[in-house]
Amino acid sequence: MSTPMELVVEDLHKSFVKGGHTLNVLQGVNLKVGAGERVAIMGQSGSGKSTFLHIVGTLDRPTRGRICMGPHDVFDRAPRDLDTLRNQHIGFVFQFHHLLPDQDALRNVMMPALIGGEPFVHAQEQAAALLERVGLADRMSHRPGELSGGEQQRVALARAMVRSPDLLLADEPTGNLDPRTANEVFDLLLELNEERGATLLVVTHSAELAKRFPRCVELVEGRLEERTA
Repeated sequence: MSTPMELVVEDLHKSFVKGGHTLNVLQGVNLKVGAGERVAIMGQSGSGKSTFLHIVGTLDRPTRGRICMGPHDVFDRAPRDLDTLRNQHIGFVFQFHHLLPDQDALRNVMMPALIGGEPFVHAQEQAAALLERVGLADRMSHRPGELSGGEQQRVALARAMVRSPDLLLADEPTGNLDPRTANEVFDLLLELNEERGATLLVVTHSAELAKRFPRCVELVEGRLEERTA
């Protein structure tokens, strides 16, 4: 069971320069998420939702602003410490699963644990238990190309959970699936998060899925606004 993580985002900005022009994607984002809270993030295509989630997950750096997980700005850490934070405390589920095509489902789920230095046997046991939990006990030896889209996303979900993250980030985790499979995977995401405990941020374009969260925010013109039912 993980220890849910409080997240504080302060005056976050992100700009890109393309063709000599500056594109201001995030323009002063502020957000406070309590430990164990579940928040859906909505916004139009191109509004910067994925950019925001990538920065929160330390996969990218802001142009300016702070992200605190605990008392300190995470970007004050040395690169190696930031890698350790990401591996030990943050789980990711993407729209496109990013599984290793030459590795079977079991090894894909094991990978974050192995990178983090866990003993092989323990990583294997953890991965196998999670694959069984997501309904893939009989598919562990299959490579991604031998799995359906829904099965691949279940593997990706198990991989995100293998280190029992304190913060779980999901970027359109069902956006590439048919409606029925999407609902099944989304149910599984919420169930696993409930069982294992984590602060949860989910980017989704689906108003129906967002309604299943106690809190929803929307990215509008580079800033986050609270949505009300």
